[in-house]
Amino acid sequence: MTATTMPRLTAMKKEISTAPDVFGYLNDCTSLLDKPAQLREFMANEGYVYLKGILDKTKLTEARLTMAERLAAKGQIDTNYPLLDCIASPTANVQFMPDLSKDNQALMEVLYDGAMIGAFEKLLQHDVRHYDFTWVRAVAPKRGTPPHMDIVYMGRGTKKLYTAWTPLSDIPLEMGGLLVLERSHTHDRLNQGYGSKDVDEFCENKVGEGYTKMGGGGNISDGGWLSKDPAKLRKALGGRWLSANYELGDVLIFSVFTVHTSLDNASNKIRLSTDTRYQRADEPIDERWIGDEPIGHGSAGKRGKIC
Repeated sequence: MTATTMPRLTAMKKEISTAPDVFGYLNDCTSLLDKPAQLREFMANEGYVYLKGILDKTKLTEARLTMAERLAAKGQIDTNYPLLDCIASPTANVQFMPDLSKDNQALMEVLYDGAMIGAFEKLLQHDVRHYDFTWVRAVAPKRGTPPHMDIVYMGRGTKKLYTAWTPLSDIPLEMGGLLVLERSHTHDRLNQGYGSKDVDEFCENKVGEGYTKMGGGGNISDGGWLSKDPAKLRKALGGRWLSANYELGDVLIFSVFTVHTSLDNASNKIRLSTDTRYQRADEPIDERWIGDEPIGHGSAGKRGKIC
């Protein structure tokens, strides 16, 4: 894609410059699967590995169709078009729909078996355990996700935890793909500040509203977001926003200390992707995300602290 064909990009309604000193493309790390030591070194240095075309496209398409049928039943997609296109209805307002993963066998097979688990076994040099909760992003047009680190949502187990972001279709830049902030996982001050917090902890010694909601109670901002202005955040932290024109079968794996956000969905489609988490099987795991019905960010997961 040349500068003349690059679409105008925004995140949280703020323009994202594509000048080469502030924006770049993810490196394709697929060849490093045959060189696990180099794969691990790249992750340690860069905070991500981008693997192209390793996942089963047939199963991903089957999983997407199951999701599309459910979205159609909820009036979120326009059934005048093929379901797999996921053309948004005029009233579409979705953004996060984890229930789309339930009873979706094809999705489970892609995310928790086969090439995905094989990649993590090479990355972690050990048997792998994954969280039982599956995050599904079903992002309507004009929407996106604010910048954050995942550690603040799932930091009660091992800190050597990784996220896999999996597109469920081709996702070009203008459709709202993921951005990661270059080498942001190495930012010590950020890791020791924001990155040490827990969205489900609240300040017992403060009064006010919000002690039962995610990020409420004075410990961290509502929702746990790091910022609502990705351009300003990049300027403050340094580095470039990195992204790609993602294709079906790709997966982007990154550290839970890597700052990331999404571009706004400037297409007429609902953008479908999943976030899943993996770690070594012998390390402690965050109790909020395991079991048949994980407690997640519900009231059972809240903890008081003195701020």
